Amino acid sequence: MKPFPLRPGASTLDMFLQACLPRRDAVPPALTERAIIPGIPNARFRLDRDVTPFIQDAVRANKREADVLAEAGKPVDVLPLANMLAVSGGGDAGAFAAGLIAGWTTHGTRPMFKVVTGISAGALVAPFAFLGPQYDGVIRYVTNAIGPKDIFHSRSLLTRLASDGIADSKPLSRLIAKYVTEEILAQIAAEYAKGRILLIGTTDLDSGRPVTWNMGAIAESRAPGALELFRNIMIASMSIPGAVSPVMIDVEVDGQQFHEMHVDGGVITQVFLYPPSLLVGLNRDPGAPVRLERNFYVIRNGTLEPQWSGTKRRTLSIGGRAISALIQTQGISDLERIYRMAQQDGADFNLAYIGADFDVTHLQKFDGEYMKRLFDYAFVLSAKGYPWHKTPDSEKARLRINP
Repeated sequence: MKPFPLRPGASTLDMFLQACLPRRDAVPPALTERAIIPGIPNARFRLDRDVTPFIQDAVRANKREADVLAEAGKPVDVLPLANMLAVSGGGDAGAFAAGLIAGWTTHGTRPMFKVVTGISAGALVAPFAFLGPQYDGVIRYVTNAIGPKDIFHSRSLLTRLASDGIADSKPLSRLIAKYVTEEILAQIAAEYAKGRILLIGTTDLDSGRPVTWNMGAIAESRAPGALELFRNIMIASMSIPGAVSPVMIDVEVDGQQFHEMHVDGGVITQVFLYPPSLLVGLNRDPGAPVRLERNFYVIRNGTLEPQWSGTKRRTLSIGGRAISALIQTQGISDLERIYRMAQQDGADFNLAYIGADFDVTHLQKFDGEYMKRLFDYAFVLSAKGYPWHKTPDSEKARLRINP
C-alpha cells in the first residue's frame, strides 16, 4: 500500500481521515475496459459500451441449453419458451418481491427462469429466486424477519467523519455469509452449466458506470475467492453511497493490482434484463440456437405513482426527498425501457408493483412490522393468481391519448 502524501498545512483531521481509509489505486480511466477479475475473465460486463462479450456469453448459454435438451432426447431446432425475471431495488420494499415469489409458488404457476436479474434489494432475492421454490423460506427470512440491526450498523458521529459511510454493512455481510454458502455456489454453477443466467448489477463509483456481474460464471469458476466475491457483489449492490460503506473489489490490468469501489446498482439503474441489441447480436451468429418465445416478468419493489411526503425545511430532509423523487422517476423510465424492448423482441411483458391499496407507513428503514405486512400483502395477491400488468401505467396513459 502506498503512503498517503499530505499537503503542507494539513490538519490533524485531514491526516486522520487519510490514515483510516486506505485503498489501492483506482483503475485509471484509460484502463477501465481492461480491468479483469483474476482467474474469472468472464465475471462481468460493462453494457453501457461494448455489448459483444455479453452477446457471446448469451450464445454460449443457449448452446449449453441446447446440449442439455439434446442429451434428454428433446428437439433443439427451436429453443423452448424462456421466462425471464427482473427484480428491482427498493430497500425494505424488497419484501414485496419476496412475498410475490413465495405466493407464486403456492399458486402453482411459478415457472423456472432462464434469466434472473437483481439490483439493490433485488440482489438479495435474485440468487434464491434463481434456484427455485425450495429457497422460498430463505427469501422470506432475509426480507421480512429482520430489523435494522440485522442489515447495517450505524457509526458514531466522530467515526462517520473518519469513515466512508454513515453505517457499515457488517451485519448484512454476516446475514449473506449464513445463506450464501459453498453449497449454494455449487447449485448455481450447476444451473449455469444448463444455460441458465443469473445477473446482479452494481455501480463502479470511480468510473461512474454500471457493472453487470455474471454470477453463474463466478460460481462455476471455482477460482480462489469466488465465494467471497459472490457475497461482496451482493453487498455492494445494496450499499447506498454515503449511507453505507462501499465495497472494494480487487481487479488486475496486465498483472498490476487496483481497487474498484462498488456501490448500489440503483445509482444508475433500478431494474434491468438485457441490452436492447442482444437479439440482433444473437441472430447474427449462424450457429446460435433460435428462440421464438420469451416472457418478461418485472417486479418493481415500489409504487408507480409518486408518494406525497411533507418535507421539513432542513437540508437533509430536502436533499433526501429530492433523491427519492429522482429514484422514482428513474424507476419508471427503466420499466418503460424494458416494455419497449419486449415489444421490439416480441416478448410477453408482465409487471408487478405495490398497489395504492397497500397503505402502511413505517417510521424507520427495515421496519420489521412494515416488511412483514408488505410480504403478506404480496403473498396473498400472488397466491390467488397475481393480475400481472401488461404495460406500465404511463404507457397506458399514452395509448389513451394516442389510440
